[in-house]
Amino acid sequence: MELQQLRYVVAVAETNNFTRAAERCLVVQSALSHQIARLERELGARLFERTSRRVRLTPAGEAFLPAARQCLDAADRAVAEVAAALGEVRGRLAVGVIPTVAAVDIPSALRDFRARYPDVRVSLRVGASEELAVQVEDGALDVAFLGLPPTARPRGVAVHELLRDRLIAIVAPDHPLAGESSVDIRRFATEVFVDFPAGSAGRAQSDLAFAAAGIDREVAFEVTSPGFIVRLVQQNLGVAMLPSAWSPQPSGVVRLDVTDAPARVEYVVWSRSGGTPAATAFLAALGIEAAPDLS
Repeated sequence: MELQQLRYVVAVAETNNFTRAAERCLVVQSALSHQIARLERELGARLFERTSRRVRLTPAGEAFLPAARQCLDAADRAVAEVAAALGEVRGRLAVGVIPTVAAVDIPSALRDFRARYPDVRVSLRVGASEELAVQVEDGALDVAFLGLPPTARPRGVAVHELLRDRLIAIVAPDHPLAGESSVDIRRFATEVFVDFPAGSAGRAQSDLAFAAAGIDREVAFEVTSPGFIVRLVQQNLGVAMLPSAWSPQPSGVVRLDVTDAPARVEYVVWSRSGGTPAATAFLAALGIEAAPDLS
């Protein structure tokens, strides 16, 4: 079994297509298919079901994939650790962010990091806080920036608190509340809301606050993008709550301070084992020491 074969398996699993996987791995498709077939013979099991329309993992492939990823991560980390011992930072930096991250200017931070460490492969993934935390714990991401209610705290990862913030309400300019300087949460009892999907950490911040006020609000529009939330509010289809520190500040809507607004906490998380050399260097650039979490 060779590392390159494992890379081919992961590429096919992530693209669900042999042609796209070969393009990603910079090989011809016949060579990729040959190596996967050779690996399947060695394992005595088929890893993929192939039809004219799609490719998908078999049960054996589902069982094999996590271990394949762990082997590749371990190999990459071994190379990075050797480079670190020689005073170099290499390997990968896989970063996860929530769409409303406000504590760190992520594009600028990644630009500066890549300029300083050009031999590190940098990637970025946007997702929900709970998903990103799991991916850091599993090793799929090196660092992630999360936003959670004050009652929640990331588990299974090393944690550093970045920012405590409150939500503000946004309404259309012609909304009846648009002329108010501040309101309390009960003023929104009869409003239709635009919010993040039910069950997500972004949604929980508002749900907890309305539940505490005894209000059963109506969320008619569930979307994952804060920019799309703003666009729906601009059309007066509903009202919404977003972090007050979120940048860019939305235009075409009116911001309202909410006296009893939901609170949120932003965190950066990384592996409890201390992180890769690239993750350690990235966090250090943010003024954070990536020490192992021994708790």
